[in-house]
Amino acid sequence: MMKKIERLDFENSKQVAEAALELVLQNSREAINARGRFVLALAGGSTPARLYSLLAGTNRDWSQWYLIYGDERCLPDGDPERNSTMVELNWLKKVNFPAENHYIPEVGLGAERAAAAYGSAIEKLLPLDMALLGMGEDGHTASLFPGHSYPDQSVVAVYNSPKPPDERISLSYKTLCSARVVCYVVVGEDKQMAINAFFSGEDLPVSNVSGAQNTFIIVGKDK
Repeated sequence: MMKKIERLDFENSKQVAEAALELVLQNSREAINARGRFVLALAGGSTPARLYSLLAGTNRDWSQWYLIYGDERCLPDGDPERNSTMVELNWLKKVNFPAENHYIPEVGLGAERAAAAYGSAIEKLLPLDMALLGMGEDGHTASLFPGHSYPDQSVVAVYNSPKPPDERISLSYKTLCSARVVCYVVVGEDKQMAINAFFSGEDLPVSNVSGAQNTFIIVGKDK
């Protein structure tokens, strides 16, 4: 199937989250009808947090949803800076979501061991049905940063992150690009460089990640 890239522009993060919600729900229905499950990779950030709150307000049968993380910071359990903490607070604690379908990285093992363990844990869920991603001002996505090289494995250890904390884990380029649908949510004028890099094919992480079938970039002007 030919890859498609579609850009959707909105005024603010509320509208971006609402548009992302519609895409997530649409793709969940299609995946469950086709394959009996929906595997979604989650992103961190304030706009995804708004999306997760919206998902919590929908009436779903969550038993066919499987959640993994595009990246995670190596911080203690429950730390407010962890993506898994944010997802639980905004979404999962508000609904009857099956704990066995929520794949939380064991980042307490340290980046190298956590990446290997998470790769083994999620192997049966790949390829992803959908990956939610953001774009950093420097062109990074998930925890794949410019100027870094990563091994060819499904989940990679990240060291010397330009943003704290120093250690993280991230889904690899290969894993993210295997997603049937990639959906970027990008809010703020300061992200324009990253958006331009994506469309121009500049050698930055965002330029190296697109969906196997479809890619959406949902852009909001204001936070």
